[in-house]
Amino acid sequence: MASVSIRNVTKAFGESVVIRNFNEEIQDGEFITFLGPSGCGKTTMLRIIAGFEKQTDGEVYIDGQLVSGKKTFVPPEKRGIGMVFQNYAVWPHMTVFENVAYPLTLRKTPKEEIRERVEKALELVHLSGHRDHLPARLSGGQQQRVALARALVAAPGLLLLDEPLSNLDAKLRESMRFEIKRIQKEMGITVVYVTHDQAEAMAMSDRIFVINRGVIQQAGTPEEIYNEPVNQFVADFLGKVDFFKGEAQDDRITFPGMGGQSLPYQGERRGKVDVAIRPENLFFSQDGPLSGVLETQFYMGDVDDCRVRVGDTLVRVIAEGFAYRSLKEGQEVRLGVRDLMVFEDNGMLEEMLRIRT
Repeated sequence: MASVSIRNVTKAFGESVVIRNFNEEIQDGEFITFLGPSGCGKTTMLRIIAGFEKQTDGEVYIDGQLVSGKKTFVPPEKRGIGMVFQNYAVWPHMTVFENVAYPLTLRKTPKEEIRERVEKALELVHLSGHRDHLPARLSGGQQQRVALARALVAAPGLLLLDEPLSNLDAKLRESMRFEIKRIQKEMGITVVYVTHDQAEAMAMSDRIFVINRGVIQQAGTPEEIYNEPVNQFVADFLGKVDFFKGEAQDDRITFPGMGGQSLPYQGERRGKVDVAIRPENLFFSQDGPLSGVLETQFYMGDVDDCRVRVGDTLVRVIAEGFAYRSLKEGQEVRLGVRDLMVFEDNGMLEEMLRIRT
């Protein structure tokens, strides 16, 4: 296992600053995910930890040892890390066994030790029966397992993964998430994982670092990030959510865009607010506080994905699948609300919408 300490790291490419004052501690045995949109700096930070990039300012420590600072730089091969890239990077002319053995062969490890360690790594990723196959005979998921076994064969204390599942189909991606998490727990290693896929981050992580424009917006457990986001960006990036403009007064929030309808509110914010509601936290109820008209519904099997017109606002509701049988488009409905998130109306929502368009 290995700990990682990132202290005041900034990285600039010319005039473009891609990471700003990155400060975090990663503990032994943690599974950490850097989550954020494309270009937010997450891969750059991973490459700085690996030693493929050098920061402009700040320091990086692995297991308490300074590996990158103003006057210190330890090359990647001496940092005790394993790394898996987005592209599998397996050698097409080598068998599965030879691919996995490659890092040990470079180190001139004794042949018998190579055999034992490679067989153990292949067993770990369920590829023992493919040891003599060339990569061309393997599926994409199997090739990704070869790359994972190759990263693990040298028993690194720290494993870095840069969007390793993005080239796989949806079902294979889902199964590989659980495989990687199983291997991490079995080996007890520290993992830093880069993705823009919030489902991957939620399923695999002990903690998630949500990054935007090179700055950590929030770091916490999946439950904390999902249910207690610190701002509109985090709420929007992790999970499905709709935002509504409201006015908080006394014990209620009134929504001008919903024809002046309101919801109970016991929080501390007053005045203009941004209200975020996840569609699974809305439900059809005969005595719900909001009333509207069901415009559309999409039967997805396990859920009924609905749009309800409340005043001038279209509200998304994700109901249980069997609700599809009892609902008709055009009917009047009432909505209950299990939970909502209230943020200061500070212009962040408008900026997010501007960037999207």
